[in-house]
Amino acid sequence: MDKNRDALIAFYKKALTVNSDTVPTSVLAEVLADDFISYGSVESKGKPALIAQVEFFWKLIPDLKWEPQDIANDGDKYVVRSLVSGTPNGDFMGTPTDGTKSFQIMSIDFHTVIDGKLTSVHHLEDWGTAMKQLKS
Repeated sequence: MDKNRDALIAFYKKALTVNSDTVPTSVLAEVLADDFISYGSVESKGKPALIAQVEFFWKLIPDLKWEPQDIANDGDKYVVRSLVSGTPNGDFMGTPTDGTKSFQIMSIDFHTVIDGKLTSVHHLEDWGTAMKQLKS
């Protein structure tokens, strides 16, 4: 059993993907290191901020799915390419949505995972395409 890979799968399938078996706070508390940092293009956030963001997304996008397509690994580094889909209902990145339009985009995440804990992620999601899909 590879606890690093298991932590990654839990991150995507049990925390980022809305489901009836788990809650994101519990999963993220378990798989994220206390000093975890999420690096985006513009800002970074720690463990509490990421947990709050994921909880918000679960409410805003009740069918959110984050489906890993490819996982590459070298030591404690993992690259994950995922398909992300959902149907937001509410203010989504400044765009009003009513739950009638969906998006499907790609994301690329570069994780560091040590001893079954995600210590950092550099991530890139194609939110521009999601916004186009929601506005059309």
